[in-house]
Amino acid sequence: MVGILAWILIGLLAGAIAKLLLPGKDPGGIIVTMLIGIAGGLLGGWLGKVIFKVDSIDGFFDLSTWIAAIVGSLILLLLYRAVTGNRRSHRHA
Repeated sequence: MVGILAWILIGLLAGAIAKLLLPGKDPGGIIVTMLIGIAGGLLGGWLGKVIFKVDSIDGFFDLSTWIAAIVGSLILLLLYRAVTGNRRSHRHA
């Protein structure tokens, strides 16, 4: 089982990978990206358990753990952009 410190590290890296896969300007900078990564890792693990009925969080070096974390981070990054995108465009009007 992955410990909390390992999940933070996985989340930080998953957030960075998600940002590389979906480049663009996001409000909040690196701190928000890191938080999205950590939360995305947890979301990905939870979705793996709920949808596929598998324990997708087997260990730090297991591919399924990383895929779950990256997918969760991508989902949260897209949601974050959808929520904050309209606010940014109205400020400059």
